[in-house]
Parts: sequence; C-alpha cells; structure tokens
Amino acid sequence: MNIRRGFAAHAAAALLALAMAPGASAQNWPTKPVRLVAAFPPGTPGDVIARLIQPSLQQRWGQTVVVENKPGAGGNLAAAEVARARDDHTLLVGPDTILTINPYLYKKLTFNLREALRPVTYFASFNQMLVCNTESRVQTLEAFTRQPASKMYASGGTGTPSHMAMAMLLETTRTELVHVPYKGPGPAAQDVMAGHVDCGFIVSSVVLQHVQGGRLHAIAVSGSQRSMLMPAVPTVAEKGYAGFDATFFETLMAPSGMNAATVERIQRDVHAALSTPEMKARLAEMDLRVEASSPQEAERRGAEDYRKWGAIAARAKLQLD
Repeated sequence: MNIRRGFAAHAAAALLALAMAPGASAQNWPTKPVRLVAAFPPGTPGDVIARLIQPSLQQRWGQTVVVENKPGAGGNLAAAEVARARDDHTLLVGPDTILTINPYLYKKLTFNLREALRPVTYFASFNQMLVCNTESRVQTLEAFTRQPASKMYASGGTGTPSHMAMAMLLETTRTELVHVPYKGPGPAAQDVMAGHVDCGFIVSSVVLQHVQGGRLHAIAVSGSQRSMLMPAVPTVAEKGYAGFDATFFETLMAPSGMNAATVERIQRDVHAALSTPEMKARLAEMDLRVEASSPQEAERRGAEDYRKWGAIAARAKLQLD
C-alpha cells in the first residue's frame, strides 16, 4: 500500500513538472487576450500587417488579439511599454530599426532596447526608393552623385529608414547633401513632387503611385532585390555599388524574458498566417515581401544590421538625445 502511495505521489510530481516545462507552457499559451502594440500610426506597414493577420491569430490562439497604436520617439514609446510587460501576452510590432538603429540614436533611454526586447519574426521586408522631381536634372544615380553639397534631400525623419538609407548612400558614393527631415514619408514625397527638395530616399509603398503617375522619377531601390511592383528600377548595387544593401523589416518583437518555446509557437502561427497566397498578394500590393523568418534568423540578421548601422551612425555623427 505504501509502495502504491509512493508511486502515485511520484507520478503526480512528474506530471506537475511536465506541466510546468517550457514546452507545456507554450502549449497552454495564451491564457488571456494578446496585445499587439504597434509602434507607428494606423496605416503604416507594421500596423496594416498586424490587422491583416489578427483574425487568423485569434482563430489559432482561441483568444482575442488587440492591435493598439502607441507611436512616438521613433518607436521607443511602444518599445518601453512592451519591455515592461511581464505577462507574455504583450508583443511589439514595428520596423527592425527599433533594435538596429535606435540604440545608437537615443542614448538617454531608461532601458536597453537590445537587452529588453528580442525579435520573434520578421513579418516582411521593404525598401526605400530613391526618387527625384520630374523637373529636376537628376534622373540617374550618376547625376545624383554629382550634385553640389548645397543641394537638399528629403527624408521621413531623422533616424528613420529613409534617412539611414540615404546616409549609407552618401557615404558609399562620397556625396555630400543637406538633410531635410519631414514628419513621415508622405510629407517628404509631397515636397519632392513640389520641387522644394530635388530628391529623397522614401519608402517604396508611399512613392509607388506617384512614380506610376509620372509625378516622381524613380532612380534606384535601397535593398538587395528589386521592387516587386516596379521591377524596371534597379538596385543601388546594380548601378555599380556592389554590396550596397539597405533592406528593412517590419518585425514582431517580444520581451526578452519570454521563454523560447512560446516564442517558437508565436512564430509558427504568424508564419502560417502570412504564408497564404492571399496574404502574400495583399502585402505585395504595398511592395512588402513576406519573410516570416525564424527567431534565430531574425536574431542573426538583426545582429549584422546592428553592427552595420552603428558604423553608419558613428561616421555620420547621428544622435537624437
């Protein structure tokens, strides 16, 4: 009898240990609604992706998925909220620049971005497109690099992908121009079209309609692959600058303390939501290329880009606080 009671107690303890293991924790997750905190306003690529996959995630997780926008400080406001979360049910949606560029630009944050957050997956990759006013004499990359240093270029804001891609291009081509930051890519594109500024490296999804409508001239794209919607526009690398790659990624991030099994579970479900032909087609309409990378792949690429952008930021003496 004592032997049986001892065996039963041992079995119960083993089951309890199994239930508390990371894999079991991931299997039981989520236990309450999940918050996707978007670091930029409604209508921006990360926000759109989050809302498109929201129904699929709700079905897979059996819980409400809420998308909340908390823009500001280049994504740092949303990052701070997610970094403080301790419930494994609060995730961050935003560009990879939050982890690869912001640590260099914002030195006075009360927390370390790269220690507080980890990438779960890259949703999709996106490019900046070098565009110029159609009345400008700058119609080729060669002509762009011959402009006098007094000429101005537009960006979507200091430290944004638009700005950083141009900083890399100017360094690579040994060109000097005056930076004019705007509050977002839309206003930047408008001023290039109006001729107030000759050119700008602006996210392709924003300038697409203007290029197709003949209001902007497209010279090159920033990434390693051509635009899916404007395949005739070459990459910077193809125009004689081998190795140039300013690809950016809309990213899902989590507090660094989230256990690995739960991170893997989330990534698998997001991958399934993104990988349908319908979803790929919807994102392609915004010139977004589905990635759905593993956490390990996102970590590896993020570490490489962190080093790359650090060198650019240091040489350009970029710091916002």
